[in-house]
Amino acid sequence: MKIAPYVEKLSVSKEFKEFSEKYPDAFMVAGFFILDLEEGNNIHQIDYYLPGEKKIAAFTLDKKVNVQILEMMDGRKVPEKLEVPTQVDLDALQGILQDEMKNRGMTEEIKKIIAVLQMNDGKKIWNLNCVLSGMEILKAHIEDDSKSVLKMEKTSLMDLMKHMPKSAIQQVQDTQLVSPEGVEEQVDKLNELEKKIEEEKAKLKKAVVSKKKKISGK
Repeated sequence: MKIAPYVEKLSVSKEFKEFSEKYPDAFMVAGFFILDLEEGNNIHQIDYYLPGEKKIAAFTLDKKVNVQILEMMDGRKVPEKLEVPTQVDLDALQGILQDEMKNRGMTEEIKKIIAVLQMNDGKKIWNLNCVLSGMEILKAHIEDDSKSVLKMEKTSLMDLMKHMPKSAIQQVQDTQLVSPEGVEEQVDKLNELEKKIEEEKAKLKKAVVSKKKKISGK
């Protein structure tokens, strides 16, 4: 499924209609999605920029529509407008990643995809961070129009944890394609998701400890 149905769901909601009346000049700047390929605990979020207040309105669409008005890290920077039509389906991200992984000799299974869609120098870019089997993290950038993988790299969870900042949200921030200022704008508005990501981090840490015990026991 593309992001258009989510934008449509948002546009007909009571919450968005009230928002549009209050902020008629607001425009869409990003989509944030967590695709849980194991348990199906997916999250869908659409973000709008408020030019008059230089803030972000983050709409989460799962179960019911919720909105939070959040401060930007750098209010001087105006994010690029994101148009609704996209070439890449959310459901297709896994396949695109797996094909490129196969081409690069990567055999791990994708467990979870954290995806941010936004404009970068006039291009729609998917910024992806994936949890893999084998305790590794895959970072990738996909251009929406061409569906081509611009960048892909794999990092072990152990190496990642050596540099893990206090907030797991910050780790997402450090791995985006856009500039540091732009990433801070996108990630800062995901505070309501931090608990969920912290829980995921704790689960992964527990798995690492278990794996270490198995190795040391041999």
